[in-house]
Amino acid sequence: MSVLVYTENWDGKFKKLSFELVSYASAVAKMAGTSVTAVSIGKVEESELKKLGNYGAQKILCAEGDQFSVLDSQAYAAIISEAALKEGVKIIVISNSNTGKGVAPRLSVRLKAGVGSGVSKLPLNLNPFTVYKRTYSGNAFAHVVIKSDIKILTLAQNSFDPAETPNNAVIEKFDVAGKNFASRTKRIDIQKQTGKILLIDADIVVSGGRGMKSPDNWAPLVELASALGGATACSRPVSDEGWRPNEEHTGQTGKIIAPNLYIAVGISGATQHLAGISSSKYIVAINTDKDAPIFEAAQYGIVGDAMIVLPKLIAAVKEVKK
Repeated sequence: MSVLVYTENWDGKFKKLSFELVSYASAVAKMAGTSVTAVSIGKVEESELKKLGNYGAQKILCAEGDQFSVLDSQAYAAIISEAALKEGVKIIVISNSNTGKGVAPRLSVRLKAGVGSGVSKLPLNLNPFTVYKRTYSGNAFAHVVIKSDIKILTLAQNSFDPAETPNNAVIEKFDVAGKNFASRTKRIDIQKQTGKILLIDADIVVSGGRGMKSPDNWAPLVELASALGGATACSRPVSDEGWRPNEEHTGQTGKIIAPNLYIAVGISGATQHLAGISSSKYIVAINTDKDAPIFEAAQYGIVGDAMIVLPKLIAAVKEVKK
């Protein structure tokens, strides 16, 4: 009875998120006195698959095929379900990403499994199976008891540090030939953003709000992001005004992100915005209003004018990087 973990890959490569998931699954397996089996879907080289073993996976099931080059929640859920039944697992770990949010409900129906969504710690108890999760945009927490035979946990990003526990993982081809795993999604065209870091992939995000006062004031914010090797983002009012592209909008109605560092400049901290960034490891707030709600969510805060603070911050970053 192993713990099963679905590991996402991007163009055949695993990122920190996947290693975080395997590390978490390994810790859960240790609590339960069992092992970890990782599932990889799509074309991934053996050398890349072996990296999963460095974080605690004892077995890696690899489902390959051209039909899996396009994400299809229904097809992916069918594969993971088949793998779960094959391995006789009782606990399944998936990321609480857009992919996980699409796959977990379908998997739940297939396996008649309860779901603990957005968990951010190891289970508090195995009997009854109790998990911890943040609620109300991170302003409260809940203990959720899952009573089903099979449990599905979707792990909030940046809530568990990857831990290397090297072992010689066994890689096994997961035969999907003849199975009804065909994707119903058709890929017509691919347009990839180039020249800058994708917001959802960035470890560091510098974000601006209406407190920047004008789109003409955005240059220092972009320069800071560039100096830090991060991405730029914005609050909803900024994208609604057309100051920044909609793809940079973070929040409950935009992109939900969890970078290691989120710098909020001129953002008041409305509930809808905090819902999209509350899983960030560290939040730094820069605002002229000392009573802005963003300071309650931030680990570090600077009360001051962004147009005065940003140039000094940029100079400090460049000095450190010399």
